[in-house]
Amino acid sequence: MSKQRKAVALISGGLDSMLAAKTVMEQGVHVEGINFFTGFCVEGHTHAIREKDKAKPKRNNSLWVAEQLSIKLHIVDVIEEYKNVLINPKHGYGAHMNPCLDCKIFMVNKAKQWIVENNFDFIITGEVIGQRPMSQRKGTMPIVAKQSGADDLLLRPLCAKNLPPTLPELEGWVDREKLHDITGRSRKPQMAMAAQFGFDDYAQPAGGCCFLTDKYYSAKLVDLWKSQGNKEYELDDVMLLKVGRHIRPQANFKLIVAREEGEGRFLQGYKKDFISMNSLSHTGPLVLIDGSASAEDLYLAARITARYGQGRDAEHVDINVMNKDGSERTIQVKPFKKEDMPKEWFI
Repeated sequence: MSKQRKAVALISGGLDSMLAAKTVMEQGVHVEGINFFTGFCVEGHTHAIREKDKAKPKRNNSLWVAEQLSIKLHIVDVIEEYKNVLINPKHGYGAHMNPCLDCKIFMVNKAKQWIVENNFDFIITGEVIGQRPMSQRKGTMPIVAKQSGADDLLLRPLCAKNLPPTLPELEGWVDREKLHDITGRSRKPQMAMAAQFGFDDYAQPAGGCCFLTDKYYSAKLVDLWKSQGNKEYELDDVMLLKVGRHIRPQANFKLIVAREEGEGRFLQGYKKDFISMNSLSHTGPLVLIDGSASAEDLYLAARITARYGQGRDAEHVDINVMNKDGSERTIQVKPFKKEDMPKEWFI
């Protein structure tokens, strides 16, 4: 009997990676999944926090895809290693702060290391020619294969017929005729394939799984780097950029304003790391002060805090100010009017 071949599939949680893995599994190959956690993944985080997303499934789509496929999923923490990819991308950024080409090279390289260490034969991705403007073009796909070190061990089942044969095809580990020739941004072929496989529930097609492709998140990240004078970041920085309304009235500090109860509960966990504010005389949000704020700055921040509570139209609002050590004081302020807050303050 011929040896059963083994492949690892990069599982993002989206439809494409699920279909790519399933296509190869159908040919008798043993497939396991791998997911790299960078800290910038959309997966489940804000949905779990925000009240307005209560109706959405609270699930990690990568784990869910692995469950649907009945395969083992390896989740690998690459937060520290990924920093250099984001801070110094060789191929630059996309429309926002997304280093998509460098990111793909990095992840395929990590998968190459993994198959060597675990005695697997090749790598599967859900890439489709023409689907992503930076990393999934016919001209960039060879770059990913070469610079990642995967070379012809990298199989893209959804568009393989539009690319040169890889080693798994040439060696007969998979039948090239049973692979696909999808191109372009339309998801109709994938949705039809999903129906054939019996998948009727999957992550929103073309939804994206990385906050770095979001212009609002990217603006907050750029603002963070500018304010601290370097491009370093920690996981807590990454998490806080996903939550709340961010307002910078001065270069030396900003406010993170909870937009609803779920975000307020999340921000409670950071009260020992930041000065925090909330309204005593009226219902209002929890606010964190990030930066070095003077007494004058804190008065300004208190007026903004009052603006986002139910006392926004009151003559005066009592604001509680809590320091990192737990000491507190109360200041009375006149809330800002919406028209008095410059657009430049809002990140």
